[in-house]
Amino acid sequence: MRKLNQFMLLVMTISLVSLTACSNDDDGGGGGNAPSGTLTAKVDGTNYQSMEISSSATVASSGNTTNLIIIATNSDGNAFAFTVFGYVGVGTYDFDGSVVTAVNVASYTETDVDINNPQNSTTEVWQAPYENSMVGSVSISEETDTNIKGTFEFTCKNVNGDQSVKTITDGSFDLGKQTT
Repeated sequence: MRKLNQFMLLVMTISLVSLTACSNDDDGGGGGNAPSGTLTAKVDGTNYQSMEISSSATVASSGNTTNLIIIATNSDGNAFAFTVFGYVGVGTYDFDGSVVTAVNVASYTETDVDINNPQNSTTEVWQAPYENSMVGSVSISEETDTNIKGTFEFTCKNVNGDQSVKTITDGSFDLGKQTT
């Protein structure tokens, strides 16, 4: 639980520190095929689907800046998180580490819970972007007052662990939207 709290603190800190983002496309593409309320993807070819109860999109405005935060978890303790800085609605947003300011970020997390000794539970985080490179994007295809749909794909690296890289493909989401 402590590691999950630390991860959430990291996501929120990044959201508050950055002021703008890079959007490279006004067309958000197709909406994908995720069931309502969920996020789906393939992680190194293995299917992933979040639970509706633990998946959401938040559009957070502060002053002149608006950010999009997506968090989606499944029952296995695996999660996706995205933060798009300078969010302006439908369009494509890159995960590009070569951008000097306001880098959009994504992560994939795997938590292995030790039921017999919860203190021995482990969490591994694969982050995007890494190594100052363009590694993927998230496309918002539809946004209403209560819902947001889109697609994504990226590669991410376990920069604080074994340095492994995971490839995320066929990502899509159809999530309830909150506005703050």
